Amino acid sequence: MRLVTWNVNSIRTRVDRVLAFLDRSQADVLAIQETKCRDDQFPTAAFEAAGYEVAHFGLSQWNGVAIVSRVGLDDVATHFPGQPGFAKAIIEDGPDPLLDVVPPIEARAIGATCGGVRVWSLYVPHGRALGDPHYTYKLAWLDTLRTAAQTWADAGDAVALLGDWNVIPLDTDVYNVADFAGKTHVSPPERAAFDAFGEAGYTELTRKFIPDEHTYTYWDYQQLAFPRNKGLRIDFCWASPAVAGRATNAVIDRDERKGKGASDHVPVIVDLAD
Repeated sequence: MRLVTWNVNSIRTRVDRVLAFLDRSQADVLAIQETKCRDDQFPTAAFEAAGYEVAHFGLSQWNGVAIVSRVGLDDVATHFPGQPGFAKAIIEDGPDPLLDVVPPIEARAIGATCGGVRVWSLYVPHGRALGDPHYTYKLAWLDTLRTAAQTWADAGDAVALLGDWNVIPLDTDVYNVADFAGKTHVSPPERAAFDAFGEAGYTELTRKFIPDEHTYTYWDYQQLAFPRNKGLRIDFCWASPAVAGRATNAVIDRDERKGKGASDHVPVIVDLAD
């Protein structure tokens, strides 16, 4: 089975590229991030015509996650257990006890069982800046996901956590780590939150098969970042033992960053033995 994660940066803008990629790569399951549309705006019919079932969770022009699968798509969940929500005013000032307001859950996670594997498409919060409420939210989001992931692994579940993690785990996962001094993505708490999935028994499959330094999955649109190879490695697949034992290969499809209308991220592919 071939699993793929791809932050497409607007599915309506890039639906033709995504469908062409699916045909070329013969992906069985694609976890999509940053669809940037509501459920009723997702181009479901185009994917169904290509032989894929669709599950999408989107609330507005921001965020949005989806899973498309040609090997089954069951038991869809639009958030993981304990997933925190976010609203800046509520985070900063606290909920009004008279209104009993809680931060809403954003469209950042969707899970479904595909071909016997519990696949999650994850768009981890950015964090914005150290000390920002969004940074605190990011750490809480990762911690509650790890707690859920630990439970799944302990139960022996076959789980693949695919997505845009918005964390740069190693200094060599960025073109120049000095440019990120004092910023998000490289801070020790973020890296520790990312590494905690390994402590929970998961294996990050792209690192296992692609250990090369300065191998990236994202290049900004600005300042000729792609031609100059000023990239980041932020798209990953953490796999539970039941999935990691089946992994045979991983590929970063760098060519998808080329040409007109490319996303700033590229697909990351993981192959599993039957």
